[in-house]
Amino acid sequence: MLLARARLLLVTAWAGSLWTVGYLVAPTLFRTLSDSVLAGTIAGSMFRSEAMVSLVCGVALLVLLALAKDVDAQRKRLLMLVVAAMLVLLAVSSLGLGPMMAELKEAAPGGVMEAAARKQFGMLHGISMVLYLIQSVLAAVLVFKNPVAPITR
Repeated sequence: MLLARARLLLVTAWAGSLWTVGYLVAPTLFRTLSDSVLAGTIAGSMFRSEAMVSLVCGVALLVLLALAKDVDAQRKRLLMLVVAAMLVLLAVSSLGLGPMMAELKEAAPGGVMEAAARKQFGMLHGISMVLYLIQSVLAAVLVFKNPVAPITR
């Protein structure tokens, strides 16, 4: 029962952090701050922090799922596959796209990119957004498919 509750806590933390940073915090920064470069810098920092939360939650979930006795084999496979897919998407975004986008931003004097770099940044940012959306949908799958332990007193 304790492992099931720990799984639920990790799924909640992971999904909540993804949804809060991606769909509440980042858009609010761009709507609120007049300096879009500053908003992007802060959002980027928030996404890096969220990536660490995702990594910890994902790895811990894989361990807890491997130890789970209360989950049937088919559901366990599905949940482990979803977690693994989310971690792969995280790795592609954080280790692949993130550094490429950061390099383009660093090369821009005063935050102003030349047209070709701006186009490439926009393309990478778009891909990153799609991967994030897929992670968000997979997080919903985790929320709905994770067996919940009954609350007892």
